[in-house]
Amino acid sequence: MGRTLSTLKAFLARSPAYADARDPVMAWYRQVRQSDWADPTDIKRDIRSASILKDGRVVLNVAGNKYRIVAWINYPYRVVYVRFIGTHRQYDRIDAQTV
Repeated sequence: MGRTLSTLKAFLARSPAYADARDPVMAWYRQVRQSDWADPTDIKRDIRSASILKDGRVVLNVAGNKYRIVAWINYPYRVVYVRFIGTHRQYDRIDAQTV
């Protein structure tokens, strides 16, 4: 998760406009650190708004859906990789399955 934290911090430092994301993003990070997700049903149990994609990809809403995180989860090893974090508008310009 060390690399995940640096990815999140880099996003938050990118612009003062993202200041309102700090607390929700860090709360999400703490939740992930405490989680033990063995499969997508575990994520849906913990985060009902999560969208499960193919091949271990998950889209998560942060700060009331103002921001989105696309993560790839290696379930056997319980490792979460942040593939994208950005505003909802930025998310609309990417392909969450390939980012």
